This record gives sequence, structure tokens and C-alpha cells, in this order.
Amino acid sequence: MPIMKLLNNRNFIFFLAMTLGLLLPQPAQWTQVLMIPALALVMTLATINVPNDYFLKPRAVIKPSLAGIMMTYIILGSVILLLSALVLNEQNLWIGFVLIAAVPPAVAVIPFTAILKGNVSYTLSGTVASYLAALLIMPLVFWLFIGANLNDPYKLAGIIILLIVLPLVLSRLILYFNWQERLAPVRGFLTDWGFFIVLYSMIGINRDLIFSRPLSLIPVAGIAFATTFMLGWVIQKICVILKVGRENIVSLVLQGTLKNQGIAGGLAIALFEREAALPSAVYSIFMILYIIWLDWRKSKT
Repeated sequence: MPIMKLLNNRNFIFFLAMTLGLLLPQPAQWTQVLMIPALALVMTLATINVPNDYFLKPRAVIKPSLAGIMMTYIILGSVILLLSALVLNEQNLWIGFVLIAAVPPAVAVIPFTAILKGNVSYTLSGTVASYLAALLIMPLVFWLFIGANLNDPYKLAGIIILLIVLPLVLSRLILYFNWQERLAPVRGFLTDWGFFIVLYSMIGINRDLIFSRPLSLIPVAGIAFATTFMLGWVIQKICVILKVGRENIVSLVLQGTLKNQGIAGGLAIALFEREAALPSAVYSIFMILYIIWLDWRKSKT
């Protein structure tokens, strides 16, 4: 049936999440409590691709771990801070982008790597390393650029456990009991609609903030576009020149363009003025558009 085919189309689901978040945001107040469980489910399904013996090979882990930290903080974080310093004049918007630069990569880079047929093990190593590094980098960046301390470091540690450690353990159990074949028919469906909950909730709860200051969106949108579409293109071209494998290019591009907007937006609302969350809300929309574009481009190759 055409409707069922549409409901299984990943790009349609992501676009629907963005559209409903902007036009019908009220239910997001309730669905936001499902964001963490939905991400944990998506992460569990994605990390099934990681073989059990992967972390028993230190050489295989060190290189992608360092690459992940470099892409997340040295490349993406630096570009965000540089563009924000050049373009923005408003303090709250600057704070919002400092928060984005300081946070680790979006947890979604791991399942998105699986969706885009990249190297999931490579991405997992880089993501885990970046989250551990964030425990030191985030307070340092806050202190250097906005003079703020991370009041609750345990919150970040909890996120690591719920969205990295627990899904990895659950995926090992799935492999141990050989349930991966049973999950295969519904794996894509659960992944896509899990993302629907996350993306819809993120945009819906920030919808009023987006529409309340339309003129402020121009420089914010420009930075978000430059650090997703443009930076991703540059990273890919450099990787091709350096003859990096295609699967690893997917991993590097995602880690070099996607930040954890949930953490950044939450810190903005908890520690600063409401306007400081605007960059995270806008960046979330560009993240959806960028992922849709990457997925569309993959289907054409």
C-alpha cells in the first residue's frame, strides 16, 4: 500500500518530524520524556553491527578514538567558535554556539553511520572517546569563553551510561542470544520512528523560540548551514584526496558535522537566558535536513 510505503520511508519520516515540530508542537511537551528511551533503542539497534571482539584490538580502537576527538572538537568545535565570533554580535547567541562547540557529538552519529552504510565500529570508538573527553573539555571551554562552570557533571556521566554503555551491553546480549535475525525485519522501522520521536520533540519544544525572533535566525542559520553542509563537503573532499576508505569517510563526516543539540539546548535553558537555546533549536533543523540530504545522495550512488 502507498501509505505503508510512505510510513517506511526514512526521509519522509524525518521531514514529517520537522514539519509537525514546527506546525503542531504542543504534544512535544509529553513526547520529550520519550527522547532518551527512543535514543537508547536506536543506539542498541545500531551497535548490533559492532562485533564482540572489536574492543579487544587496542590498535583498532586508538586511531578512530583520536580521529573522533579531532573531528568533534578540533575541527567542528573550532569552526563553530570562529564563525560565531565573526558573525554574531549578541551575547546570548554567542553563548548558545559556545555550548554547541563544547558538547560531544550527537549520539545519533552511530545509528546514522549504520543507515548510511559507514563504519559503525569506527564511529563508536570516536563517539565514546569524545564523550569521555567532554568531561574535561566542556568545563574548560565554558571557563575560557563564557566563564561558566558545569554545575552537574554527573548529568553528562548519566548520558554516557544511558546512551552509550547500556545500548552496547544490550546489543551484546542480542548477539549472545542470536536475536539479531528476529529483529532484522523491524530494525529499520524501529530506528526511523525512534528518530521521529527525538527530532519531533527537539524541534517542538523549541518552536516558539524559533518563531519569536525571525531576524536572529539569519546569522544563526548561516552558521548552522556552514558547519553541516559546507563543512561536511570539505571534510569529504579532503578525505578523498587522502584516500580514506568510503566507510570511514561517512564516520568522519558525521562526527565532523553533528553535535549533541539535546545537551547544548538543555544547558542553555538551565544555565542562561532562553535565547541561548536558539542556536541549538536551529541547528537541529539543519541536522535533519543534512541527514535527509546525505541519505538521498547515498540512494543515488
